[in-house]
Amino acid sequence: MEHHVYFWMKEDRKNDEDRAEFEAGMSRLTESVTLESGRWGKPASTQERPVTDHSWDYGLSFKFATMADHDRYQGGDPHHEEFVETFKDWWDKVLVMDLG
Repeated sequence: MEHHVYFWMKEDRKNDEDRAEFEAGMSRLTESVTLESGRWGKPASTQERPVTDHSWDYGLSFKFATMADHDRYQGGDPHHEEFVETFKDWWDKVLVMDLG
């Protein structure tokens, strides 16, 4: 299954120092043993169209080999727990979209 997460950062966190810290945190997330693969990024510089959304600041795209791996990630993975605890007050909005 695939797990996609989009973050809209609080305005006061949109500075170089905080962005670097947040990006390092996302990189640590990709080290989780539960992941088959994972990456993070910013909105691509694609053409503005009515069907595109460039309003988010960061996105994660993770692939899990099984639903059990996903559930382990959500339910106690130390990388995930550290990330949420550290950064939960840094974003205005989070949107999760999972593909089965």
